[in-house]
Amino acid sequence: MGMVINTNLSALNTYNQLNKNSNLMNKSLQKLSSGYAINTAADDAAGLAISEKMRGQIRGLNQASKNAQNATSMVQTAEGALEETTEILQRMRELAAQSASDTNTDADRQSIQTEIDALVEEINNIANTTEFNTKKLLDGSMGTAVATAVANVQTNGALATTTDVTADVTGLTDADGNSLGIVDGDTVTVSYMKNGELVSNTTTVAAGIALEDLDTTDFTFSVAADGKLLATAAAAGTTGAVYGLTITVKNSGGDTKTAPTNALSSFTQTTAAADVQSDGSATILIGANTGQSIKISIGVMDASALGVQGLKVDSQGAANVALKVIDTATATVSSLRSGLGAIQNRLEHTVNNLTTTSENLTSAESRIRDVDMASEMAEYTKLNVITQAATAMLAQANQQPQQVLQLLQG
Repeated sequence: MGMVINTNLSALNTYNQLNKNSNLMNKSLQKLSSGYAINTAADDAAGLAISEKMRGQIRGLNQASKNAQNATSMVQTAEGALEETTEILQRMRELAAQSASDTNTDADRQSIQTEIDALVEEINNIANTTEFNTKKLLDGSMGTAVATAVANVQTNGALATTTDVTADVTGLTDADGNSLGIVDGDTVTVSYMKNGELVSNTTTVAAGIALEDLDTTDFTFSVAADGKLLATAAAAGTTGAVYGLTITVKNSGGDTKTAPTNALSSFTQTTAAADVQSDGSATILIGANTGQSIKISIGVMDASALGVQGLKVDSQGAANVALKVIDTATATVSSLRSGLGAIQNRLEHTVNNLTTTSENLTSAESRIRDVDMASEMAEYTKLNVITQAATAMLAQANQQPQQVLQLLQG
């Protein structure tokens, strides 16, 4: 183009370049000042969407880790309380063993009973007052749903799997096929605890007497699919439960026959009694997304549920049966404590996994969202130099129209 003064294309072109460089430099400066490669969606639309999705996952994982840690604390609180319940049951067993000896007088046994009663009340106190964040843990409110009351079942695996509850007791054999040695004229005494009270009934063996003919008002004998002898409480729920089932065989002279007594008394509780209750299981979200959760259930751990409510040890016979009742209660508490310990271990692994996953996602999100300061600083320096050069060239371009004055002066 010739020498004109209305249109300075050189200046316009230089100005456009200066604007472009200035905008790029401003963006670079924004990245350097914020530390982010993506400050607005325009910087990287796809990268922003991916980054925000990752941020949601990361924050969810971090909160899930906190949830798992809080759940661990809750479980530890429950397990710590049950540890004390176990100590109480151990003391109760010690007292029952003491009362089972006839070296004690009636007054001695009454003193023992007084301590037993106090310990039972403390078991109830622990069950009713143990809380985490105001949530009761051991009163059953965190238990699973029970639609229909459950009768407790005790199982005997010491007898032959061919045991027939309708057959004559004189034909009973142990698991190895050996005869129990019960003969006519022997006496069979069935003893157990119901609501803490000793129930004891004696039957004299005669022709046709079978297990189902023994005086078992509060429970019934049956045989499981695997052939094991079952004793099932006649009434469902904790108030109808039967504990400490002991069957003692004596000869006509009143001496205990060890083999049949041990075999017939070898019952362990395989189904605990349960009352109707709604589901109170605690759901713990241990992941970043919906449904990534576990449930923690803690059944009722009061004296009624453990079978020691109103437990009597005020006689030698009652104390003997009470030993088995307390053993069952201790096994129940130990089983729950074991389960809670397993949950604690799982939650610890969960926290470790969540922490690692969050760390890796944070690293991935950083590569998308964060700026490489060294690289960006080099880019900014380059743009700064180019902008300064463009500014200088714009000044030179603006001087070109003045050359026309030399023609006008001629």
